[in-house]
Formats: sequence, structure tokens, C-alpha cells
Amino acid sequence: MPWKQQGGGGGGGGPWGGGPTGGGAQPPDIDDILRKGQEKFKGMMPGGIGSKTGIGLISLFVILALIYSAFYRVEPGHVGVQLLFGKYINQTSPGGHFWFPGPVGSVIIPSVERTNEITIGYRGTGTGGSGSVGRTAGNRDVPEESLMLTGDQNIIDIDFIVQWRIKNAEDFLFNIRDPAATVKLAAESSIREIVGQIPLEDALVRKRGEVQTKTTALLQQILDDYGSGVFVVDVKLQKVEPPAAVIDAFDDVQRAKQDRERQQNEADAYANDILPKAQGEAARLVQEATAYREQLIKEAEGEAKRFLLVYEAYKGNKAVTTKRLYLERMQEVLKDANKIIIDSSGSGPGVVPYLPLPEIRKRSNAGQPDGGN
Repeated sequence: MPWKQQGGGGGGGGPWGGGPTGGGAQPPDIDDILRKGQEKFKGMMPGGIGSKTGIGLISLFVILALIYSAFYRVEPGHVGVQLLFGKYINQTSPGGHFWFPGPVGSVIIPSVERTNEITIGYRGTGTGGSGSVGRTAGNRDVPEESLMLTGDQNIIDIDFIVQWRIKNAEDFLFNIRDPAATVKLAAESSIREIVGQIPLEDALVRKRGEVQTKTTALLQQILDDYGSGVFVVDVKLQKVEPPAAVIDAFDDVQRAKQDRERQQNEADAYANDILPKAQGEAARLVQEATAYREQLIKEAEGEAKRFLLVYEAYKGNKAVTTKRLYLERMQEVLKDANKIIIDSSGSGPGVVPYLPLPEIRKRSNAGQPDGGN
């Protein structure tokens, strides 16, 4: 034995601190401990282990252990999947249940309400972790997952997240071997198919929401065809941009396009300001011309009707109509003339004629050239 004394003499100490005569502590004897334990256990059994009472107690203990192992509890948000010799039998709701104990029966209790998340295109390596959003300083790019071809033969770099839950526990547990890997590969295939049908500009800006919606629907269809028992909650695009090697040139192109759009918007605003004014002015002129035309037509029609009425009156009484027309015309001619009318038939002193010779001479001289007499 390793603790056997190596020599005699009073000064030599053993490995357990005792002298050669055994005065120190001795190591424990394992065989003696086991023997004493068996004797105590036999003493607790009336009549010994081999007696009927001992066998009954042991049987009772085994039965209680089997009953205890047959009871299981399903927490809220989970479902119990009962197996009999490894074959699916039934599903149980949250609460307490009994089932065959092992190795005959077994129960798997997966969570059906927990939302699982898979990142594609990047991996969390720093403080951001795998749950951080987008490609931050603490995340590692995975170009073999994120680079894909668009419909106009351009390369785009997309990072996205797939969120999913268990829809059918039986299909989830027995139809696919690695659910997370299956969801990941199906998601990559789905988004590549969708992005491969649209141009780069649409994928970057205009149709990001459409890409997410169509990818979610296509991914769900693929997983349903697999019988995976997985429900796709959402597909969220995190980073959508050109590859890093050409991103500077792409930004220059985008700025040029923004300048073009800005100038186009300014031109449209100017056109929207000028065109309504010009159209309003044209409409006004057309309305004025239309009104003037209607006025002339009405006046001409009125003159024609008046002439016809006068003609009818003239045919009825020519002398009276002729005189009336003469008086009306003379009234029109003389109403603005500077004239003096003298009635010589009345009584009283006559009017002495006056000839304005000085005025006539002035007018005559004003009409002659300079130097004339």
C-alpha cells in the first residue's frame, strides 16, 4: 500500500503523519465503510432484504418512482409531444399530464410561442452580439450569404433577419433534421429569387417593402412544401447597398441622380406656376372674344330687326316715315355742333349781323408762312 511505512526508527514519520509504531492518523478503509453501510441497511429492513417485507418495500419504492417519472408538466407557451417507443402518439396542451415512463414512453416539450431569429449576411462577434441590428462594428460580414444578383445583372449586398416560430410540433420534430439550417437555406434561396427579378434601384430604395413581403411569402411556401412545421413571422432587411468595392462610385451616381431629380422638380414647379397662368389668360381671351362675337351678332340681329320694322312702317306711311328718318338723322348730325338758331318770324328787334373780321384775319395770317403780309 502507498501509505505503508518505509522504515523503522523513532524519528521516521509516515505519509499520514504517524510514527513507525502507528501513533498517527491512519487512512480510511473503503471496504470497511461499504461493509458497515450494508449492515446498517439490512438492519433497517425487518427480516432482511430477502424477506417478503423487504421485497415489498423495494417494489413499492420502484412503483412510486415509476409513477413520479410518468408525471410531467407543460408550461404555458409550450406543447407536450408524447412518444411511445420513439413513435409520435399525441400532443398535449399546457398543464399537468401522465404518460408512460421511460424507456417505454417519453415526452418532448418544445416552445411554440418563442420567436427564433436567424441572421443572414452577417454574424455577431462583438458587443452587439447576434441579436444586434444590421452590420455594426461588432459584426462580421458573410459575403457568400449577402452578395446576390439583381434583375439588371448588378450585384447587391443585403443583410437580413428571419424570425420564425414552431407552427406544428410533430412536423417540426420529425420531418426535418436541422430546422434552423433548413430555414436559413430556404430564406437565402427565397430572397435571391425575389431580388433576381427586380432592378438594382428598386431593390435599394423603391421596393424594399415589396422584397420583404414577397420573400416572406415565398419562404413560407417553401417551408410548407417541406412539411417543416415552421411559421415565418417576418423577414426584415437590415442593410441594402452595393458591394463595398463600388459603394463610393455608386454614391456619386446617386448624388448625380438626386441633383437631376431636384432640377426636374424645380422645372416642374416652374411649369406648374406658369402653365396655369397662361392657360387662364388664354381662357380669358377666348371668353372675351366669344362675348364680343355674341355681342356683335346680337347687335346685328337687332339692327336687322329694327330695319325691318322701319321698312314695314315706311311701307305703311312713306311721308311720315321719311320725315321721321330725316329728323332722327339731323339730330344725330347736329347734336354736337356749335350752332345758333334765330327765329326771324317772331316780333321784336331784329338781330344785327356781326362779321368777326379780326378773327378771320388771325386765322388767315396763321395759315401763311413767315414773312408774309
